[in-house]
Amino acid sequence: MTTPSNEQVAAQEQLHDQFNDVWGNPRGWKSLTIVNHTTVGIRFMLTGLGFFLFGGLLAMLVRTQLAIPGYDFLEPDVYNQVFTMHGTVMMFLFAVPMMEGLAVYLIPKMLGARDLVFPRLSALGYWCYLFGGLILCASLLLGIAPKAGWFMYTPLSSAVHTPGPNSDFWLIGITFVEISAVSAGVELVVSILRTRAEGMSLNKMPIYAWYILVMAMMIVVGFPPLILGSILLELERAVGLPFFEVARGGDPILWQHLFWLFGHPEVYIIFLPAAGIVSTLLPVFCQRPLVGYRWVVLAILTTGFISFGLWVHHMFTVGIPQLAQAFFSAASMLVAIPTGIQVFAWIATLWVGRPLYHVPMLWLVGFLVIFVCGGLTGVMLALVPFDWQVHDTHFVVAHMHYVLVGGMFFPLLAGIYYWLPHFSGRMPSVRLGKLGFWLVFIGFNLTFLIMHWTGLMGMPRRIYTYQSGLGWDLPNLISSIGSFIMAIGIATVLLDIVLHFRFGQKATKNPWNADTLEWSTHLPPSPYNFVSLPPVRTRHPMWELPDLEERIDRGEFALTVIDHGRRETWGIEPLTGKVREIIHLPGNSWWPFIASLFIAFTCLGLLSKFYWVALVANIVAVLVLLRWSWENGAHPLAAPDARVQPGEPPLHSRTCDGPGLWGMGVTLLANGALYLSLLFGWFYLWTVSPNWLVPDDAVIDQRLLLASAVLLSIAVLWQRPVLRRLRQGQGEPAALITCFVGTALLGALHAGLLLWTLLAGDLAPRATAHDAVIVVMLVYSLAHGTLATILSALQALRVHYGYVCKRTPYEPLVVEQFWQYSLAVMWITYCSVVLFPPTFGGV
Repeated sequence: MTTPSNEQVAAQEQLHDQFNDVWGNPRGWKSLTIVNHTTVGIRFMLTGLGFFLFGGLLAMLVRTQLAIPGYDFLEPDVYNQVFTMHGTVMMFLFAVPMMEGLAVYLIPKMLGARDLVFPRLSALGYWCYLFGGLILCASLLLGIAPKAGWFMYTPLSSAVHTPGPNSDFWLIGITFVEISAVSAGVELVVSILRTRAEGMSLNKMPIYAWYILVMAMMIVVGFPPLILGSILLELERAVGLPFFEVARGGDPILWQHLFWLFGHPEVYIIFLPAAGIVSTLLPVFCQRPLVGYRWVVLAILTTGFISFGLWVHHMFTVGIPQLAQAFFSAASMLVAIPTGIQVFAWIATLWVGRPLYHVPMLWLVGFLVIFVCGGLTGVMLALVPFDWQVHDTHFVVAHMHYVLVGGMFFPLLAGIYYWLPHFSGRMPSVRLGKLGFWLVFIGFNLTFLIMHWTGLMGMPRRIYTYQSGLGWDLPNLISSIGSFIMAIGIATVLLDIVLHFRFGQKATKNPWNADTLEWSTHLPPSPYNFVSLPPVRTRHPMWELPDLEERIDRGEFALTVIDHGRRETWGIEPLTGKVREIIHLPGNSWWPFIASLFIAFTCLGLLSKFYWVALVANIVAVLVLLRWSWENGAHPLAAPDARVQPGEPPLHSRTCDGPGLWGMGVTLLANGALYLSLLFGWFYLWTVSPNWLVPDDAVIDQRLLLASAVLLSIAVLWQRPVLRRLRQGQGEPAALITCFVGTALLGALHAGLLLWTLLAGDLAPRATAHDAVIVVMLVYSLAHGTLATILSALQALRVHYGYVCKRTPYEPLVVEQFWQYSLAVMWITYCSVVLFPPTFGGV
């Protein structure tokens, strides 16, 4: 390796300075505008750490209350709030956001990209997460926290049994937080598929990226059922629409279905990224590739698929038919197969390698022990007779913590210790690290291994105290002592991490001799990650090209020109990794912060019952989002200079297949999951609800609904040939404006007829669940039709300003997807509301 000359060093420094001018992060109040994935990912993780400490404090209060029988440390109502908030904080505000934050930080670096594909969406997701979490946690400080359990089962969470704002804080706050999760899910899916290094085909992706891709897709599909359930329950509480009330045609079991359609995939959404950390770290500390890479990828995909067929696993005691119990019991045991493949791949990697037992490896070995134990008790709970015996006992609590804490927390700490040099440029200590591990490991097993025993002796979960003499005294005391030992261990780990930032030994380049690209950046990394983007032809680039960091720094690879002022990264073909465009990324902006702030005002207005305030704040939030979308594509602020270097592909906004198409597609997948959950509720209540009331006469004007659907169809069909010509490089501005104005007018007529159908119908949504579901379905279609109309009107305006034309055809193709989705929803709604009831014995 030759030593660079002074002139070469000066040229490198000048190039880095130019990149910092474009990519650098502002300070002071302007730091609220930062959209860079490194900063956003760290913010996610630090905020998740804060919520973890809050949730851990609540856990200590719970264990103190249960340490001895008859203890009155907490009053029953306060205990219920603390218990509910502990589960809610850990599941919704710590586990998923922490794993998403780590992925947001790592994925571009691992894939050889400069940032995620929608940086402002990441920033919006973070602010929604922060504000939603603060709103939810404030309820406990105000003494009005949710108290119906972190699963919020109806009717306990309904207005009759919880009349105050307690449940509303959960429903509105969690829905707010879910916006963050779904935003990050969309971001990660599209980024992994479209912004990898040149030549990094799918079979050369780091194994961690596979785990995150499946996790993100599961979030996109799995979170909307809970969002829908929260909306329906809040509508029932706020305005009396009876979705879960038996007397008026609802069914409380519907809530359980919607919740666990989210809840069981949630377990694997938490586990998969943790398993990705294990699969990433083991090869490094064994200094050999992961055994069975292809088998592990297949197992990841299979786990994600099967996890959506297990939700009734949590509902065996609610009266599920025996055939369904047998099916879901078999599916629950089947998921152990892909999990077992991963475990055996890890063991084989340890077997054929020479493990180096640094501190991260201790946490990995602890994970393997605890997670296998949790998996075995999971198979036990998949057996219906055994589940009947231990359901709602502390055995289930112990199993859940073995799977979630063992399956997520131990790998997370292994990953944090492993990537600490990335965050600080310093190496972690050994003594404090090992002490913290053993305290956590011993304390964890004392707490939850004993809890299996307590559950088998019949102690129910969710009780705030118990009598002496039932045999629960000693095991509860041991569990409580163990929980405090674990808390001391966590405090030791946190102290170690804090001290290491000041006293840790400075890290060398690639200190663990790792194989993935994130170790080819500076420690800590610069905002742009790589000053030049290297091609990747192997799964282990850092092992095969040890001098890769120096070559990147010297600017030997692609996209080293920065005088155009754009933030750029490669856009690649998803399968092969072949470069096909330059993706120009948006820079720092106030819009994500402002939009999330007004969404927060909307939530506060709903919580305080000031519905006009909520409505105005929601309208302002929509306007802010539309204003945000204006700075896109060929807008001067999005692409100040559209020129590219000779031989380079065009900017994505000058193509017909940019990342926005993929982003819209994945977003509509999440939207479709929500709508399908609503359809599921419609057909479920028709089939199961004991008091489902079907009116004798039609409750809406079916002709108006049909006319509305026909108008929407005409609008979509009108766009099709115009956009086909646009893809072919044809289309004059006048023709485009005519098309977009015309479709906007048709969309407005469609929305008007739909609103007329809604207002003129003989609907009694407070009287029957039948009418309430119809109202929600029509409002859903109305909202989409209205938004499609606005988007087409904006497209006409953008053609007028020259942002959309045959040279920049990108945006109308994105909007077309939304129109097509709205049309599909409209016709499915028509068939479900008008054509389905007569075939099922209704009107």
